[in-house]
Amino acid sequence: MSSSRLLDRLIEALQAMPGIGPVSASRIAFNLLDRKRDDALRISSVLKEAAEHIALCPDCRNYCDAEGEKCSICSDFHRRDSGMLCVVESPMDVEAFEQSGAFHGTYFVLHGHLSPIDGIGPEELGLESLGKRLDEGRVKEMILALGQSAEGEATKQYLAAMARRRGITVSGIATGIPMGGDIQSVDGLTLTTSLEYRRRIG
Repeated sequence: MSSSRLLDRLIEALQAMPGIGPVSASRIAFNLLDRKRDDALRISSVLKEAAEHIALCPDCRNYCDAEGEKCSICSDFHRRDSGMLCVVESPMDVEAFEQSGAFHGTYFVLHGHLSPIDGIGPEELGLESLGKRLDEGRVKEMILALGQSAEGEATKQYLAAMARRRGITVSGIATGIPMGGDIQSVDGLTLTTSLEYRRRIG
């Protein structure tokens, strides 16, 4: 407990961030208050606006600026016409691919993977929406770029079956993603190579 209730609340709030414990939260709070109050106000303003307005793109479920509005990637007709759809687990995976410059198609973001024990099934992953998108006929190849875990493998098999029923080529990224690893933790060169040497599934 500090000398200020507001400071205590700030430190507690900062601990909502992943990897931020009491010590790190205190360090951030004191740094903002001691030297960067203008930055703190700017951060709070942008964070409030983002929390109130950022929504999921109706096409790919990545983040976009407003409810019902397509993200900038789905709005690019060159990318839509590529015929390639990359399925990933999180928006951070999309960011990793975009920074690598390795992929020029569109995405679909699951926001997780199948995990019946945790109550995460096809509905929670938006697979009905994905199915409708595949039915449109634009997608010629679906690339599965999911984490190397038991749940990730089960999700890949489910998605591969969805694609095959529609006559769509389905492939998975190649080597370079360690077992239990995440896409966003892989360097750009490895990610580019994994995509370039993707293998067909089924």
